[in-house]
Amino acid sequence: MAYNTIIFKIRDGIATITFNRPEILNALNAEALKEFSNALDEVNANEGIRVLILTGAGEKSFIAGADIKQFLTFNPLKAKSFSEMGRSMMNKLRELPIPVIAAVNGFALGGGCEVAMACDFIYASENAMFGLPEITLGIIPGFGGTQRLPRLVGGSMAKELIFTGKMIPAEEAKNMGLANKVCSQEQLMDDVIKTAKTIASKGKVSLRAAKQAINNGMNVDLTTGFSIEIDAFALCFTSPDAKEGASAFLEKRTPYFKGSLKE
Repeated sequence: MAYNTIIFKIRDGIATITFNRPEILNALNAEALKEFSNALDEVNANEGIRVLILTGAGEKSFIAGADIKQFLTFNPLKAKSFSEMGRSMMNKLRELPIPVIAAVNGFALGGGCEVAMACDFIYASENAMFGLPEITLGIIPGFGGTQRLPRLVGGSMAKELIFTGKMIPAEEAKNMGLANKVCSQEQLMDDVIKTAKTIASKGKVSLRAAKQAINNGMNVDLTTGFSIEIDAFALCFTSPDAKEGASAFLEKRTPYFKGSLKE
């Protein structure tokens, strides 16, 4: 499928979606959201893809939020529709069965920060800046930011960031648990791809089970979470990858995971 606002590539089981509107710092509009949603559908339908990477075109920005010009045309109904579109896309991203890494190479503000937070984890360049500055426009985050940020950094810190609208640098984001790693601008994609290749070499069924167990378990009590883990653990044995992993360990060789549910 051809896209105008993103670049979609697949190589060695790793898909990369690059937000490609560098002239406006990769800001999101309705077209970009729709194309991103379609690309996620492509990823989900392709059994050969093991890992997804998200990044932004250029050296200044991952996604610098929504295209603010469109806000001038919004009434409450249009605003709700736009927010629902964004929420639907974020949920689709979050619910992908494969691991998703955000390679934040600059500004990740507003909707851009929300996209990054919907990924499984974030690697950031040294020049990256994170924030939810919607309050400075007289509004609040609308793509899940008021819900995801507290779950990542705690309620008090999330309130400070959202109430003030301030931006924080990559190292501070790492220290508070928002980003996993900070890299130089030049090294960012190399480090992300290295990690993606490590993940892609693992069993697809077990990766899916681990992701679902973690995501589903975070929203329930610990006892229910243990039950989710037990079911996910059992699911792994529907795949020959489980026997392959044990056999390779005992035979002192590298396992070859096919990623299928049955022989």
